[in-house]
Amino acid sequence: MGEIFGKIQISQTLSQKIERRIEEAIRGKKFIPGDKLPTEKELCASFAVSRTALREALRRLHARGLIEIRKGSGMVVSGISMEDAIKSLNLYYDLKFDSQLISQIIEVRRLFEPEIARLASRNRTETDLDLLRENIKELAESDPDNTQKEVDMINHFHMNLSKATGNPIIQITMEPIYSLLPRMRNLIYGNVEGEKEYNLRLQQLILEAVEIQDGEKAWEFSVELLERNMEIYNKYFKD
Repeated sequence: MGEIFGKIQISQTLSQKIERRIEEAIRGKKFIPGDKLPTEKELCASFAVSRTALREALRRLHARGLIEIRKGSGMVVSGISMEDAIKSLNLYYDLKFDSQLISQIIEVRRLFEPEIARLASRNRTETDLDLLRENIKELAESDPDNTQKEVDMINHFHMNLSKATGNPIIQITMEPIYSLLPRMRNLIYGNVEGEKEYNLRLQQLILEAVEIQDGEKAWEFSVELLERNMEIYNKYFKD
C-alpha cells in the first residue's frame, strides 16, 4: 500500500492533495469499482495526515460519486454507470442554458447528427426501426395544440436514432443534448409556423434512408434538417 498512498507533505491544500491521490489511484485502476479502500486509520498513517484532513477529502470524493461511504463496512469505489455520466452532463447544460448555449448545441448537432444517421443506417435493427416508425406516427397524429407532445416526439426520434448506432458512447454524448430539445423548441420554434410539418417531412426521409440502409441519403437529410434549425435560430433569435 505504501507505493500507492505515500506520505504527503503539509501544505495549505492538504485535503485536496489527499483527494487527488485517491482519485489517481482509482483512475489508474489500482482500485476498481466495488473494491474497498483502506480504513481511515490506515489512510491517515500512509499519508501521515490528520483524520480531519482525510475526512474532508473523502467527503468530496463521495460528493463527486467516486466512492461510497458505508456505515459498518468502510469505503468502496463506486461504479460509474452510463446514467451517472448522462446526469452529470444534464446538470451542466441545465445550469448553462441560455441563447448562446442553444447556438452551440445546434453547431454540435450539425457536426455529429449526420454521421449518427449514417452509422444508424448501417447498424439499426428491426426493433430500432419500429421505435423510429412509432415516433413518426405519434408526431404526425399529435394534436396541433399539444406542443409538448410534439417536442417530445421529435426528441424521442433523435434519441432513438442515436441508440440505433449501437454505440453507447454516442448515446452518452448526445442524450443530454437531446434532453434540451423540448426547451429549445419551446423557446425557438413556438411561434414559427410550419416547423412541425418541416420536421416531420425530414424525419420521415431520414427514417426511409435508414430503413434501406442508405447512409449517404440519411446524412444528407440530417444536414438539411440541422441547417434549417440554424437558419431559424439566426433569423429570429440570434442577437
